[in-house]
Parts: sequence; structure tokens; C-alpha cells
Amino acid sequence: MALDTLIGLFSVTLALLLGPNCFWAAPTGTHSLCLDFTVKSQSRPGESWCEVQGSVDKTAFLQYDSESNKIKPLGHLGREVNATKTWTQLNEMLKELGQDLRMILLDMDLEKKMARGHLTLQAKMSCQLEGNNDLGSFWNFSIDGQPYLCFNVMHMEWTVINPRARGIKEKWENDKEMIERLRKVSMGDCNHWLRELLKHWKEMPRPGRIVVP
Repeated sequence: MALDTLIGLFSVTLALLLGPNCFWAAPTGTHSLCLDFTVKSQSRPGESWCEVQGSVDKTAFLQYDSESNKIKPLGHLGREVNATKTWTQLNEMLKELGQDLRMILLDMDLEKKMARGHLTLQAKMSCQLEGNNDLGSFWNFSIDGQPYLCFNVMHMEWTVINPRARGIKEKWENDKEMIERLRKVSMGDCNHWLRELLKHWKEMPRPGRIVVP
């Protein structure tokens, strides 16, 4: 079996063991906000280099793409918060953070070191609340669909999922500006937005869905 295949299998297995947010086991009665970024180092004309999907409690409420440079409301919650101050803040943040993540991807220079052709970075930011209590914030990074790193923001701890990510981890740990940016967005902005979004949450009852009071 090829080395790349073995590394891929190891990474996926470790990611499954750690769970979607490292060691975060979500207690009952909590709420979460997740923003899933897909960023390409290169894109064709007319093709988005950054796409984002946002969800509250695993229910999608927005989509963003760099080609239109706008966010699109999805579902009941998306329609509820559209045109609010929170929506405007999210729109501005998605643009800025998408650009930051693309710069991170380009700076890694992975096209020459780790792969042939252009790469795609998947970055998932998530935060969780129980009442007014902050339970944790995380960043999960994957490259071309393979899990690489998890950043536990509350404890400022990095978990290497793919052995090839050790060099990246060391570089990112020493980038104080990037670390502060990730920390501020995930622990400060994310929790604030989640609280605001929950105020607008008026989910219509559906089978198998939790209605937030």
C-alpha cells in the first residue's frame, strides 16, 4: 500500500476517534455555530476561490461565495436574521476571513512540497454555548479532504491529525498575529453571533428537529 494511502487512512481514523472538534463532546441542551470554509489556492475565471456555509445547531442558515461576494440566507433562520446588524457583521467577517485563510494557504507553499497541482483548504470554525456559558471554540483544518490539524482555542492547544502537519503546526504556533486572529473570531465574535442568532431562532417544528425556545 502506498505511503500516501497509509497516511490518509491514519488521518481519517484519528479524526474519527477524536471527533469533529478534537475532544469536544457536546452536552445535551447546548447550542453551536459552525462556519465551514472551503478555500482554493487557485481558481478559474468565474469560479469562486472561497465558499462558506454557516449553520446553527447543524441547521444551515447562510451560504457565501467569493464570486458574488455576498451571503445568501438559507431556511427560516436565514430569513429571520437577513438585513440585521448581525448579518452585516457576518458578511464583512466572511470576506476578511476568507482572504486571511487564502493567504495562509498560499503561504504554506504546499503546491511544491506536498502535492501536485493546486490545493484546497477546508477550515471549520465552531463555538458552543450552554445558556450564557462558553463551552469551547475550535478550528479544524483539512487539506484536500484529509484532516490535518485541530486548534482548541480555549486551551490554546494544537492537535496534529496528519503526520505531515507537524511542520505546519510549528509554523502556525509561532505566528502570533494569526493565532490572535483565530482566537478573536472564534471566542469573541462567534459566541456573540451565536447569542444574537438564537434570539431570532423561531424554528418551525419538524420531525426529528429540536426547536430552540
